[in-house]
Amino acid sequence: MSSTNQPNTTLYINNLNDKVNKEELKIQLLALFATYGLLIDIIASKSQKMRGQAFLVFSDLASATSAMRACEGMMFYDKPLHIAYAKSKSYATLRSEDPNFVPPTAANASGLLSQNGKRLRDGETGEDRPVKKGKEDDSDEEMEIDDEEETPQNKAAVDTTAPTSVPSQVHQPTARLLCQNLPQEVTDDVLSVLFQQYKGFQRAHVSWSPNLNPQGMRVKMAQVTFESPELSATARDALDNFTLKKGWQMSVAFI
Repeated sequence: MSSTNQPNTTLYINNLNDKVNKEELKIQLLALFATYGLLIDIIASKSQKMRGQAFLVFSDLASATSAMRACEGMMFYDKPLHIAYAKSKSYATLRSEDPNFVPPTAANASGLLSQNGKRLRDGETGEDRPVKKGKEDDSDEEMEIDDEEETPQNKAAVDTTAPTSVPSQVHQPTARLLCQNLPQEVTDDVLSVLFQQYKGFQRAHVSWSPNLNPQGMRVKMAQVTFESPELSATARDALDNFTLKKGWQMSVAFI
């Protein structure tokens, strides 16, 4: 059991479409739930135990409750969402409550804690490994989350062509926006989910950026078109510096 009726800032979601890429799933969940409040973490995994499930961590209980009530049963990738309060607090919540909190596992491990702050599976790491214990039923334990990157052979083939230059930015509002510093997982459809919540959205086109980011990684950029400069300005003001995933803030400018 990973859910409870006890109010919690963390929501447990299941019945997710397990065919969706993990990073795309996180971005889509962020796009859907960010309208209800500040999300401080999204925990999902492609591991066998966590397929079709995710945890959303909100900054406050009111936002989590509003999101649960509004989105319960909503169709998401052709399947209705099943949402409940998680039965334990996330590391992100415990850190926000206590700046001195130190997770009991490695600093980069993801996972959920029981209410008393102890690991729910003593002796295990945060990695998803085959269960060697004799018991079959893990229903009373929280899910352990892995956060490994997908190997290249598991990723869909992408168009490696890139424009030779970045469009010039302008200061006055225009109907076209330039989005930069996009993770490699971002596609036209993923970006459209973010922008189509704003009136006048027409299309989004994602391509590889000719420039590497400061860390030397290859990134993407996109051009987003609206019906008018006034409508695009609303979207720009709302989504400039939007966090697509941890460590990735999208910049949005007029072109």
